[in-house]
Amino acid sequence: MIDNVDWLEPLSYIRFLRDYGSHFSINRMLSMDSVKSRLDREQNLSFLEFNYAILQAYDFMELRRRYGCELQMGGSDQWGNIVTGIDLTRRVDNQEIFGITSPLITTASGAKMGKSANGAIWLNKERLSTFDFWQFWRNTEDADVEKFLKLFTELPLEEIKRLSNLRGSDVNDAKIILANEVTKLCHGAENAAAAAKTASDTFNSKIMSEGLPQLNVSAEQLDTFSVFDAFVQLGLADSKGAVRRLIKGGGAKLNNQPIVDEEIILNVDDFGEFKKIQLSAGKKRHAILNLIK
Repeated sequence: MIDNVDWLEPLSYIRFLRDYGSHFSINRMLSMDSVKSRLDREQNLSFLEFNYAILQAYDFMELRRRYGCELQMGGSDQWGNIVTGIDLTRRVDNQEIFGITSPLITTASGAKMGKSANGAIWLNKERLSTFDFWQFWRNTEDADVEKFLKLFTELPLEEIKRLSNLRGSDVNDAKIILANEVTKLCHGAENAAAAAKTASDTFNSKIMSEGLPQLNVSAEQLDTFSVFDAFVQLGLADSKGAVRRLIKGGGAKLNNQPIVDEEIILNVDDFGEFKKIQLSAGKKRHAILNLIK
C-alpha cells in the first residue's frame, strides 16, 4: 500500500505551481464531467475540490517515477483525472502511461453505488456490523435483484435466472439468497447464517436476537436515562436532535411501536419478561437495550 503523503507533504506550494501549474488548462478542467456536472447543477465547488484533479495527476506521474506504474484503473467518473495524469506525465517526463475505466455500478433508479453515495456500506465489520451488511443486500430494490446476483455472487446463471423470474412476495426469497451469498463471500458462511437468523428472529418471529447492537442500563440509571440517550449511544442516531426528527417523522420505534411522545420515560415494566427493549430507527436499523441489575 502506497501513501501519497510521502511525496505530497514535502511539496512547496510556490515551487509546485511554478513547475507544474503551466501544464494545466483551466478551460479543459472546466470541461471535465466531474466539474461540469457540479457547475451545471449550480452546486458549490470549492477550490480545494477543484485542485483534486491536479493532485491526482501528480500522483500518477510520481507513481510512474517511483514504482514504474504505467496503468491507472478507476470508475468512469475518474476518466478526466486519469487523462490529466497521462497528459502531465507526457509533458513533463516525455513518458507514455495509460488509463482504463469501467462504468459505475448504478441501481435501477440511476443512483450510483460508491463510497461517497448515501447509504454506502463498509466491508470492514468494525465499521459496519455483519448484520447491517446482510440487511443492506436484503433490502435491494426488486428491479436490481438480477443485476446484483450476477455482479456480486458466484451463483450459476441458471439459478440466477430462476430467482430473477420470481414475482410478488416470492422475490423476497431471492433477496435473502442475495444477502446470504454476498455476506458469505465477505464475512464467511458462519457469519452469514448468523445474520440471516438475526433477521429472521427480529422481523419474522418478533424475537429480539442477540445479534443486534446492544447497550446495558440499570434500573437506577433509568431516572436520568432518556430515549434520546439510548438512540445516540446505540448508534441509531447521531444526536438528540436527530432522534427528535425521527420521532416526529414516525421512524423511532420501541418494541416495533412508534414513539409518539418526545418526553417518554422508560421504566422497568417496559423491558418485559426478558429484560429487553428493541429500539428501531426506520425499518432497517435496530438495537437492543438490556436491563441489568
